[in-house]
Amino acid sequence: LSSVLAGRVSYVLGLEGPAMTVDTACSSSLTALHLACTALRQSECDLALAGGVTVMSTPSTFVALGPDNGMAPDGRCKAFSAAANGAGWSEGCGVLVLKRQSDAERDGDEIWALIRGSAVNQDGRSQGLTAPNGPSQQRVIRAALSASGVSPDDIDVVEAHGTGTNLGDPIEAGALAAVFGPTRHADRPLWLGSSKSNLGHAQAAAGVLGVMKMVLALRHEVLPKTLHAEQPSSQIEWDGSGLSLLQEARAWPREASHVRRAGVSSFGISGTNAHVVLEEAPARAKTGSATDTTSPMIPLLVSGRDEAALRAQAGRYGEWLSQHPQADWSSVVTTAALHRTQFASRAAVSVRDAKEAEEALRALAEGRPHAVVSVGEARGDAGKLAFLFTGQGAQQLGMGRALLESCAAFRATFEEACGYFDALLDLPLRDVMFAEEGSEAAARLNETAYAQPALFAVEVALFRQLKQWGIAPDILLGHSIGELSAAHVAGVWSLKDACRVVAARGRLMQAQPAGGAMVAIEAGEAEVLPLLTDGVEIAGLNGPRSTVISGDEAAVLALAEAFKGKGRRTSRLQVSHAFHSQRMEPMLEAFGEVLSSVTFGTPRLPIVSNVTGRLATKDELCSAEYWGRQVRQAVRFLDGVHVLEAEGVRASLELGPDGILTGLAAGCLVEGSPMQVIASQRRGRDGSEALLAALGALHVHGVHIDWTKALGSHALHPVASLPTY
Repeated sequence: LSSVLAGRVSYVLGLEGPAMTVDTACSSSLTALHLACTALRQSECDLALAGGVTVMSTPSTFVALGPDNGMAPDGRCKAFSAAANGAGWSEGCGVLVLKRQSDAERDGDEIWALIRGSAVNQDGRSQGLTAPNGPSQQRVIRAALSASGVSPDDIDVVEAHGTGTNLGDPIEAGALAAVFGPTRHADRPLWLGSSKSNLGHAQAAAGVLGVMKMVLALRHEVLPKTLHAEQPSSQIEWDGSGLSLLQEARAWPREASHVRRAGVSSFGISGTNAHVVLEEAPARAKTGSATDTTSPMIPLLVSGRDEAALRAQAGRYGEWLSQHPQADWSSVVTTAALHRTQFASRAAVSVRDAKEAEEALRALAEGRPHAVVSVGEARGDAGKLAFLFTGQGAQQLGMGRALLESCAAFRATFEEACGYFDALLDLPLRDVMFAEEGSEAAARLNETAYAQPALFAVEVALFRQLKQWGIAPDILLGHSIGELSAAHVAGVWSLKDACRVVAARGRLMQAQPAGGAMVAIEAGEAEVLPLLTDGVEIAGLNGPRSTVISGDEAAVLALAEAFKGKGRRTSRLQVSHAFHSQRMEPMLEAFGEVLSSVTFGTPRLPIVSNVTGRLATKDELCSAEYWGRQVRQAVRFLDGVHVLEAEGVRASLELGPDGILTGLAAGCLVEGSPMQVIASQRRGRDGSEALLAALGALHVHGVHIDWTKALGSHALHPVASLPTY
């Protein structure tokens, strides 16, 4: 049954959005495309597959149309040609991947073309089943132009239905002339073609094939010729029509002063007509990318069946590199990642070139630790992966700059977030984050009103970059403002609403009266609790012997001095206010009003709560009351790390500008814990170099990394002479 086709595709691919089989005869796939675009615009899904397929397993189509002269004797469609004498049937299948433009740019996807608009209509009571309806064709084209917000003059070419019949072609040409002809100039005609002259009439797949043809024409900057049309049809009034048949291929270059657009028509024998307006994709920024073939930042992956085999392989790699000083480093490391078996004993050597690698490989071969070498075992169940989102205090001038220059998905998300924040802050966020050191703007980065938005923007952009590379966490844990980053990426808020919440949180915290203090003390919760006095509270549990107190300055400093007298280390935090204490209570009502004005969504990933130290429930994460408590109460990070261990997390990756939580989390682990904690960025070594090094560290501990996605188009020509296992 054709009705279950879409459902079977959804079953195989695990898709859960709207799924339907569309049958409007020849216009089926273009109608399906129109419905898919509608679903995306209405947020019924975030990605859609739309297409068509025709398989002629019986001769029924030939039998049905043969007596009516609907078929060309030679099997060729001669669209708009004087020799047109019927359609030539063919089989085919085509599928398009569709996303909203903003989502595709955010995720770093390569965009091939834009769909500006589309329309579908019906002939209604017309001349009969096999007779096209010219006025209906005009109406559907005008409707598509209107939906696209463009005029007829903005269209360069139309990929016509063009079946090559004496009845259909003149009617279609007349409809096109009526829409496009009146304002067309002789020196800029509407070019006309039909892919059916090349591929035949693929029936239900015809429309999507026409779209593919125009997308490829945009990409290759050429309009293909229409075959079998040496002499244009004499039944069409070409003079004054504004139309010109593509009898030869024509250049169609991208121009700064003109946006290239195409229309695609598909008219079903059912009477259902469809038209789509395509537009060239926006020009890609000419910046470097983490997937450029010249990138030197990919970790060299080495493995063996056991430790001895790993060390032996490292020695062979080092020897090979010394014997091949002219070897292309990018080809070497990508060949190791994409074209070599990865055994259980693993190492990742994160260096810039072969010269640096030789010393690191020598250390690995000799069993010596080395700063750029990660070593681990990937045996049995790899366990879960957690993402950690850094809290306030990690901010630093210039954070994220290197990622902006090299990672497209990071750049798109960061710029989108900055766009929302700039409407909410006094100064543009980028001007503060990338200000000249020592300037007045640079000093504002340490203000809570700017520090929290800056950290949020960097963290969610890191998440999107990793997602684009195919790295997905099983569970999330943030620290204070980092929990809001976790909530957004889990789906609790849209990016726009999350930016509103973060900006309000930072602004309201900043606006509270001064006079508070925060101090980190070398002591556990049980030891600190009995000594708390009025005006002092526990604000954070960062480790078994790492507790942060917060409150009135005099009381906090007095308690800290008491612990210092016992020989304990204390450190006053460089913050402007006493966060996570009663001094934050005056802001809660105003913060609650902001929270009540945003839309909450069901989280798609589990989040460990700062407030309870347990897995957060949906009711908690989707309530304004919870996020008020999150500002006021202590950050139970220690308990959160223990939850990750109990949930079977084997590796945790910190998303933030430095490895602050990496150090804290490592100190929280129970003795013998298998969980590894890795920083995605480090002060002094950040950007895509550090991010790929982190992926290498995850790889050696058994986390599955899709290196094809992470490395893009590298190693198209593998280095065959690399050492084998």
